[in-house]
Amino acid sequence: MEIGFRKARLADLDVLVELIKGIQVDDPWSCEFVEARAKEALRQLIADPSMGCAWLVCDEGREIGYIVLTFDYSLEYGGKCAWVDEFFVKKEYRGKGVGLQTLEFFASEAKKLGAKTVHLIVNYENPAIRLYERAGFEKHQRYAMTKELE
Repeated sequence: MEIGFRKARLADLDVLVELIKGIQVDDPWSCEFVEARAKEALRQLIADPSMGCAWLVCDEGREIGYIVLTFDYSLEYGGKCAWVDEFFVKKEYRGKGVGLQTLEFFASEAKKLGAKTVHLIVNYENPAIRLYERAGFEKHQRYAMTKELE
């Protein structure tokens, strides 16, 4: 297996949306998945690198997953922060080191883009928690809370 990463382009929107549908089966979003809304959000992200970026995870050129980076700014963490906003690897590629490789790539790219830290949110029962711990992420005694503005 030869894992590589390719920065997503506008031409990749349909591929990304199909992969996002995969995450809805394994670990659904906390809000309703609306394909058109997801596609438009991806289009905006890809068109404006100041918001972040997305990469396709590939095995010998075949898209097997994706990871999305978004930014925020935190005084607590010393400035610009990167978030793993979305991360998905197809089931048949899990448990083979793809996830860890992807997270290491992500951290390296986030650092190049000026991030001081990398954050993520994971559901309590998600088995990927063990992967994130192996990749150096620590649990916090905090809750992620959300208020939708639309």
